[in-house]
Amino acid sequence: MTTDADCDLTAALLDQLRAAAAAGRSLNLRGAGTKTRLGRQVAADTTPLDLSGHCGIINYQPKELVVTARCGTTLAVIEAALAEHGQHLPCEPPRLGVGATLGGTVACGLSGPARPSGGAIRDLVLGARILTGRAEVLRFGGEVMKNVAGYDCSRLMVGAYGTLGVLLDISVKVLPSPAVSRTLVQDCDQPEALARMERWAAQPLPITASCWIDSGDGGRLWVRLAGAAQGVRAAAERIGGEPLADADAVAFWDDQVREQGHAFFQGDLPLWRCALPAATPPLDLPGPQLLEWGGAQRWLRSGAAPAVIRALVAAAGGHATLFRGGDRTGEVFQPLSAPLLALHRNLKRAFDPAGILNPGRLYQDL
Repeated sequence: MTTDADCDLTAALLDQLRAAAAAGRSLNLRGAGTKTRLGRQVAADTTPLDLSGHCGIINYQPKELVVTARCGTTLAVIEAALAEHGQHLPCEPPRLGVGATLGGTVACGLSGPARPSGGAIRDLVLGARILTGRAEVLRFGGEVMKNVAGYDCSRLMVGAYGTLGVLLDISVKVLPSPAVSRTLVQDCDQPEALARMERWAAQPLPITASCWIDSGDGGRLWVRLAGAAQGVRAAAERIGGEPLADADAVAFWDDQVREQGHAFFQGDLPLWRCALPAATPPLDLPGPQLLEWGGAQRWLRSGAAPAVIRALVAAAGGHATLFRGGDRTGEVFQPLSAPLLALHRNLKRAFDPAGILNPGRLYQDL
């Protein structure tokens, strides 16, 4: 299956990059603009590089469980094509806005509720064609699982926020959609929710998503089971809880959690994403929390000082990201140690020696 061959703008993008390099101008990579609130604020004097027109599914072979598409292809288009063959993107990447593209999703390293069961978006990337700051078009990886020799640079681009190169085309692994899905809801506080999720993780249960939300006077735990009908039914009886109607379950996981439409995510307080070992006991963090991924991802709404939040999370073996809101001119990601910062700088020099691609979007010195 090959579509939209006339939307290959590689040559035009290459010309724009060369012109910017010759003029000493920096470029602000932009697709649909749904991720502009993530990462650090890009300097106002950068020149936009519009990637939305470089779109289309290049190759999709359902039997091979791989789809290759250009960076400007919307997730909606890809998901619709996969649905026709009973397949899906197993990490359920969030869109966070209308028109979200594959390139922006991969560049920001975003994964949704099914990340523990379906893998992270980085795990799904098999290959990519990249335009570097050196005005070179390079191809890494391919369209099968075992084809990488040497450094896997395609996955290096995941979560780099466009600072290392323009993702032109990306090949990602897909999986069959589960036959049956059921969501159960239980009332419990955070310590009990963590204990239950840790206990379930040690059992062969078809859990594909979990979410605990602080209600102020306790909390509620949502658990999604998916797979074969018999296995889901047996697991539901074992776990227990109030079953959620199918339509309500879809709305909860897709709209409330994946797309952050729940009331927890609304408001002016900064939104923090804390990554922690799943079994970490509740942390005394200032503000309401929402837990995902069996307790490994903990969202926090708080106006506390970044240093306070990061110190508490780091002491527990994790790291904290200022996901949305707050001061976007400071460091929004966990500060790097000197050796790691040196490694990042070397990578930046290798792919973008003039520093023209999204300068400062990831870290101030990159």
